[in-house]
Amino acid sequence: MTDTDIANAELPVSPPSPAWLRVMALVYDPFLWFGELAGMRGRRGMLVAGAYGRVVEIGAGTGLNIAHYSDRVAELVLAEPVPSMRRRLARRLRRHGRTARIVDAPAERLPFADASVDTVVSTLVLCTVDHPERALREIARILRPDGQLLFIEHVRANSRFLAALQDRLLHPWRHFGGGCRCNRPTGELMRACGFTVTADEAVWRGMPSIVHPLLVGRASPAMAIS
Repeated sequence: MTDTDIANAELPVSPPSPAWLRVMALVYDPFLWFGELAGMRGRRGMLVAGAYGRVVEIGAGTGLNIAHYSDRVAELVLAEPVPSMRRRLARRLRRHGRTARIVDAPAERLPFADASVDTVVSTLVLCTVDHPERALREIARILRPDGQLLFIEHVRANSRFLAALQDRLLHPWRHFGGGCRCNRPTGELMRACGFTVTADEAVWRGMPSIVHPLLVGRASPAMAIS
């Protein structure tokens, strides 16, 4: 992939319409159902079990992580900018009897004080934000020096064939997936923003092949730049 291809892949496109985002809120859980059964639910459980203290989950969506938070979480704040997703998120909180605060905030503008959060959780979110570097700098800003970013993100494939397929299907997938960029090299972006990243590669089974490559792990903001 040339530098021109990379630049073109990050060209802005029209945001999803409010009507389509409402549809997405309805179909999101059914669409992910088989992928959750095929391993993603277990990954969420293992990842989120490591959250502690004051926790902010960005792009909380319909709340698929809620059931996995442990008693080590002193305060849970769920940031979600899409109104239809926030409504489903509130319903899931009630079903689980979980106490959390829901805030209307995108990952690029988090309404929290500097160094005030112990854990940020991001699952399948950084592929969707329009400005991932801004989001990562916001995460670094709100995390305490010894805090952590726990993440599961689908990323650009190492396979040349699959990466080419991701590039080719980027725009139709982005429109369908509410802004998702299936070919975003999120691990490299984290490191470029100064994070120390410890992660494993995995496969998101039960989902379309262009979102199979996963990066799962923990990032530290200790060296993050402002």
